[in-house]
Amino acid sequence: MRGGERCLEVFCELFPDAPVFTLLHVPGSVSPVIERRRVVTSFVQRLPAAVSQYRRYLPLFPAAVRRFDLSGYDLVLSLSHCVAKGVRTPPGALHLCYCFTPMRYVWDLADDYVGARAGLATRLLAPPVAAALRRWDRRTESVHGFVAISRHIAERIRRAWGREADVIHPPVDVERFRIADRVDDYYLVVSALVPYKRIDLAIGAARRLGRRLRIVGTGPEERRLKALAGPGVEFLGWRDDREVAELYARCRAVLFPAVEDFGIVPLEAAAAGRPTIALGCGGVLETMIGLGADHAAPTAVFFGEPTVEALADAIHAFETAEDRFDPKALRARAAEFDRPIFKRRLFEYVHARWREFGGRQAC
Repeated sequence: MRGGERCLEVFCELFPDAPVFTLLHVPGSVSPVIERRRVVTSFVQRLPAAVSQYRRYLPLFPAAVRRFDLSGYDLVLSLSHCVAKGVRTPPGALHLCYCFTPMRYVWDLADDYVGARAGLATRLLAPPVAAALRRWDRRTESVHGFVAISRHIAERIRRAWGREADVIHPPVDVERFRIADRVDDYYLVVSALVPYKRIDLAIGAARRLGRRLRIVGTGPEERRLKALAGPGVEFLGWRDDREVAELYARCRAVLFPAVEDFGIVPLEAAAAGRPTIALGCGGVLETMIGLGADHAAPTAVFFGEPTVEALADAIHAFETAEDRFDPKALRARAAEFDRPIFKRRLFEYVHARWREFGGRQAC
């Protein structure tokens, strides 16, 4: 499961009778906890090739989410990375939004999603469509409270929407991982193969240093990335949770070259006792402790520029200080973001806002 689905799973456990409204759903694609819920999909589900080509229908998403009928509900919890926060709520209902990011397609990462390899029609249509979606996206009046997945996203919410947000970091399920009795000689990437993840930097650095690199994930960039890879780079495709946990536990370190809103991968690696070599931007600065910081137990090596050279230098710095990374300290750091902590904080937040909202309604 992806990180957002793991968050939704906790929401479903806290509110077991609540249905799930979503633009699209492929039965069997998420955990049994979610699949057992009543899942209501939008009209986008019935459009041609909607599941495989969903981004083509992006301009329709606002209309689709606002057509959901939520009449009769007193509490609406939206998990939003695109349009869910724009759902039409009934009068008198409390609407709380757990926000993964303002719509990245149309704000500060728009170029990374359209990209130079997009077709001419897409490049011509993208600017006016993005402008219209930004105008729609600024409308947040139906949301009574925002919760961001990181301080990085709270700041983005402030810039995009002029709203303040509390922060509750997403969970890592520490019990899924173990510390291995030995480590193999390879570096690891666990990621969707899309442009903004910058997997090309990891491949370039591994080739430059002659290091083994194993890549878990699939995506539209796979063919291009394979063309960049040398004999020491292995593409493993999709792997299940058990296999990924074992790959984490056996790697020397995880390479994490993207600017991420939060970044669950470094925490999963830490839960398995393995450090991360990461671009020093975004949510990773809230979860990882950098080598060289005034701390006895580092969990990561940060590099400052998204270049092959900077990442290669960071790998070299890690190898020079590899014995400073204590697997038990890494796992202890991950435990600070464990699933029960997320569940408790989420429960406390929702109930506090519900009591506050009820008091305002009474007045």
